[in-house]
Amino acid sequence: MSHPHPELKAAPPLPAGGLRVVALGGLGEIGRNMTVFEHAGKLLIVDCGVLFPEETQPGVDVILPDFTSIRDRLDDIVGIVLTHGHEDHIGGVPYLLRERSDIPVVGSKLTLAFLEAKLKEHGIRPRTVRVREGDRRGFGPFDCEFVAVNHSIPDSLAVAIRTGAGMVLHTGDFKMDQFPLDDRITDLRAFARLGEEGVDLFLTDSTNAEVPGFTTSERELNPAIEQVMRTAPRRVIVSSFASHVHRIQQVLDAAHQHGRKVAFVGRSMVRNMGIARDLGYLKVPSGLVVGMKELEQLPDHKIALVCTGSQGEPMAALSRMANRDHVIRIGKGDTVLLASSLIPGNENAIYRVINGLTRWGANIVHKGNAKVHVSGHASAGELVYCYNIVKPRNVMPVHGEWRHLRANGDLAVRTGVDPDRVVIAEDGVVVDLVDGRASITGKVPAGNVYVDGMTVGGATEASLKDRVTLAEEGVVTVVAIVDADTGALAEAPDFLARGFVHDDTTFEPVVPVIEKTLAKAAEEGVGDAHQLEQLIARAVANWAFRTYRRKPLIIPVIIDA
Repeated sequence: MSHPHPELKAAPPLPAGGLRVVALGGLGEIGRNMTVFEHAGKLLIVDCGVLFPEETQPGVDVILPDFTSIRDRLDDIVGIVLTHGHEDHIGGVPYLLRERSDIPVVGSKLTLAFLEAKLKEHGIRPRTVRVREGDRRGFGPFDCEFVAVNHSIPDSLAVAIRTGAGMVLHTGDFKMDQFPLDDRITDLRAFARLGEEGVDLFLTDSTNAEVPGFTTSERELNPAIEQVMRTAPRRVIVSSFASHVHRIQQVLDAAHQHGRKVAFVGRSMVRNMGIARDLGYLKVPSGLVVGMKELEQLPDHKIALVCTGSQGEPMAALSRMANRDHVIRIGKGDTVLLASSLIPGNENAIYRVINGLTRWGANIVHKGNAKVHVSGHASAGELVYCYNIVKPRNVMPVHGEWRHLRANGDLAVRTGVDPDRVVIAEDGVVVDLVDGRASITGKVPAGNVYVDGMTVGGATEASLKDRVTLAEEGVVTVVAIVDADTGALAEAPDFLARGFVHDDTTFEPVVPVIEKTLAKAAEEGVGDAHQLEQLIARAVANWAFRTYRRKPLIIPVIIDA
């Protein structure tokens, strides 16, 4: 398998007739999926999502793909194809459309509806092209055919892109549930037909490549959900992703069956489920869903709530219930059903919420103690099945961390794909398909772009490092009044410390250190305030580390006397 090399240079110009593929997100991480295809001078983008920040990125709302490499080519973009409506595939679209608002956005009915609701909040009206499985549309030199795939959100699509350089099949996120709730299965007949025609490059979902066997069917969750609705003595509170229509459908059906009324809680949940219902993806028995006002009139055992916050997000409904910061007061006998996965990195936050809810007397049902979640992604057995059906000439695993990509590449090799034709790339790595062979030819910039409140890209790795330092080490401001003539201290410096453990006498020993630093500077003729500030900062930082083994952020301020 060809792996990326850190010494990669900028890629050479694309050979005439070749196809270039660059993932700007989604490789080496789970999230912000975005792939750029280039052929005959035009660009086609598949997905444009966001990544949610980790604890080492304080203050960041979401992380976007890096648009640097396409910014001077915005006019060459012929379309943005969206495979499905999850945040990690559509969340970045508003930010790309801010740079050029009339790029056609292509997707299925539900995907576009979720996107349009999101864009409304950004004040953007997109140019949309609605497609469904079986459709074939041209966008510049790219001929796109859309194929039904099954995932944890309805209306998901894979896309086959035919170009002069060959055909690419991009699965998007998919699994092969044989008994899906909406009876819309992954179209393996289409995969086979495309395989017969010849798939030159297969981009395939790696998220569950390390999991052996087959992903369980969504329907197998029915008994566990139904049991909760039947046996819970008081209210049932279900938390799920606000876009997981299939899961919420099962919750509604089970609630209805056991005479419980349902209310949606949380802005995104109310919005998305309203859209899904209006478009017919969510079948709601009449009179089942009620507002919060009507709910208050009902006895507890007739109530089910569906809310957001299954990942322990601090502002979502479930976390606020756990912290007693929500109108819904969780109490003894309430049952909370967490109908979702533990996304890697969120475990602590989720357990914090589970502990908080348990403390108020709730009974918690989650994937650890009941069958209430199945993954939305194909496991190894299904991926191998696809390789055998499609028989691709080249394979590029996508959507996953390094371990997932590697595992997926290994599966391809085990089905007979030549190891030299399995390309393991990471964000920004340029893969060219030329004369039927895919190979790594270089790289483009693909850093993290942080959205922090209203600023996009303002927060940098350096400023996040400062935030982490502030959080962990504290900050010390040193105000020194310096005699302009002698360069010595005119009076004792002031120290203002926050988050640094100190008392009135802590900083006394550093005063001679500062005096010595200033004397040396005067001797060497250094009188520039900025340079003196740097010298003082370094001296105080060294002293703090020697004395206290801490590295606070030092802010020196020099005032001329």
